[in-house]
Amino acid sequence: MALQLTIACGDYDRTHPLLDGSVKPEGIELNWLALPHLEIWTRMLNYYDFDLSEISLSSYITARTLGMPLTAIPVFPARAFRHSYIFINTKSGIREPKDLMGKRVGLGEFQQTATVWIRGILQHEYGVNLDEINWVLWTPHARMETPLPKRYKVSRIPAGAKPDQMLFDGELDAIMVPSLFPSLFSPPPHIRRLFQDYPAVERAYFKQTGIFPIMHSIALRRDVWEKHPWIARSLFKGFQRAKEDAYARLKDLSPYKISLAWFREPVDEQEQLLGPDPWPYGLEKNRHVVETLAGYLYEQGLADRLMKMEDLFAPNTLDL
Repeated sequence: MALQLTIACGDYDRTHPLLDGSVKPEGIELNWLALPHLEIWTRMLNYYDFDLSEISLSSYITARTLGMPLTAIPVFPARAFRHSYIFINTKSGIREPKDLMGKRVGLGEFQQTATVWIRGILQHEYGVNLDEINWVLWTPHARMETPLPKRYKVSRIPAGAKPDQMLFDGELDAIMVPSLFPSLFSPPPHIRRLFQDYPAVERAYFKQTGIFPIMHSIALRRDVWEKHPWIARSLFKGFQRAKEDAYARLKDLSPYKISLAWFREPVDEQEQLLGPDPWPYGLEKNRHVVETLAGYLYEQGLADRLMKMEDLFAPNTLDL
């Protein structure tokens, strides 16, 4: 009889075969809950509500430095380049990244993986001093309560205020978003991205660093893994098969499978830049990316020590 496990995780093309049951991890029956990210993070990091879940990678690394009873498998179902998620009000005088210093910059949460990456990129690639920015938070409740270093200037937006409207009105000079507000698809003329030619900037960043930023991993409750250590490898292989199924669908020669008139060129372009497996799983294939994020967390004061990569993931998955 298959072991029944409850997982909370997003429905992506890379995970959907596990959700619909067309791919089944050996020996496991998954009860899949496709919940909003913040709900998943809050419930898993504070109450351990699920046997396993998708997890914010920055929050997971911080949780491990705090000794929380979690482990992970080196599966990374969510990635995104982040240069295109910084929007500015041009009336603020911001023209280049260093102009953010001294300005009011809004973001959801300090420990959001997206904003950890953005801050790290701004600091290391563009010389931005993060301590000289006036940070304005808009998420009412943190997913996991952790103290922020006192060196940061941090405030919160007023209750009921909308960060995109505050940007439009000049109450914020810039915002960093994990995903776009609908209003940002057609913003007022004085609102634009900090990096206007972001596709070229992001391609150059990858060519220089080899980093396609990881957003999320898959965390297991430690007691579940300790009782059934074999599930780590089984789940890894299941996620790998689901991802390969998604690749096959993208490469299907039929013109009807995807609801896009033109899609071959973007798929080919992605493969030329990122290689045949642009969303790789496994520690060794991702060591540099995870180490970079862990280093940013330490530098930014969100983790009090640097974790060894081998300590972040279930030992029986390190060779996968």
